[in-house]
Amino acid sequence: MILLIEDDPADARLIQRALAKVEIPVPVVRLTNGEDAIAYLRGDHPYENRKSYPMPILVLLDIKLPRKNGFEVLEWIRGQMVSTRRMIVIMMTASRHSVDVNRAYDLRVNSYLVKPATSEELLSIATLIKKYWLDYNVNPALGEVRGA
Repeated sequence: MILLIEDDPADARLIQRALAKVEIPVPVVRLTNGEDAIAYLRGDHPYENRKSYPMPILVLLDIKLPRKNGFEVLEWIRGQMVSTRRMIVIMMTASRHSVDVNRAYDLRVNSYLVKPATSEELLSIATLIKKYWLDYNVNPALGEVRGA
């Protein structure tokens, strides 16, 4: 499962459409704010049933989110035990600011992608995500989620 954390409905729709067009072999679940993202990953109510709400193999994370921003979510992910610390996280945002890029990498993001201007470019990015992160990359084992 891919966890898409994106508050903008238009961006989310475009990303989901691109992922569907390249035939991503796993479901895409969308959350719209940072607090829900952390609750999902932690397994808090209403996400405690891991059969219904499985852990993602990859997280697509925007920076500008309500409640907790993408940096706060990424910091939480990397601050956990093995449960989420090893999770593949791709920051997908509109910001090209070097301060944002550097902060994301300082927080150990796996990749930083700027949202493209055209649907063709987004389709290319979706293809690369599929090929690299889902087809070729060997994903780490994730343990059980613990604590805040």
